[in-house]
Amino acid sequence: MKYDNIIAIDPDVDQSGVAVLDVPKKNIVVACLSFPKLLDFLSECKETTKYDGPVVVYVEASWLIKHNWHQGKRDNYGTASAKGNSTGRNHETGRKIVEMCKHYGLDVVEIHPLKKCWHGPDGKITHEEISHFIHGFPKRSNQEVRDAALIAWHYAGLPIVVKSKTQLYGKQ
Repeated sequence: MKYDNIIAIDPDVDQSGVAVLDVPKKNIVVACLSFPKLLDFLSECKETTKYDGPVVVYVEASWLIKHNWHQGKRDNYGTASAKGNSTGRNHETGRKIVEMCKHYGLDVVEIHPLKKCWHGPDGKITHEEISHFIHGFPKRSNQEVRDAALIAWHYAGLPIVVKSKTQLYGKQ
């Protein structure tokens, strides 16, 4: 089924990144929402005729990755344990978002995290990079919002135009 509206979510314990993309118009709206506000938003999506055409929710499901080892070379057991706890909390938040989407009757798809091939820290997409191919993207954004927008854009099959680091930052 082809969807005219995509809701993409990058789950996080504190505030999840959310992007709503009107695919035919290439119009995107982004926000960071706490878990209760995200559930309110998702409930409204099903209860109202807010969108023209079918809606799908894509949730980044990093729990689908079988190896999630986050211990660095200099981490002690306490640091590794804290990272594991944080990762587990994020995974559970994502699982609960998926569960609630199903409960609300929304079409939901759990997706593997997209490849980290960008110029930002840890290969994440920068504001400059995403602003290059999503015209009208907000002037300021955080990583969760950018990740959600990238998921929506990618799964809509819209073009992702990449500039080189030289073109982005004016280096010679």
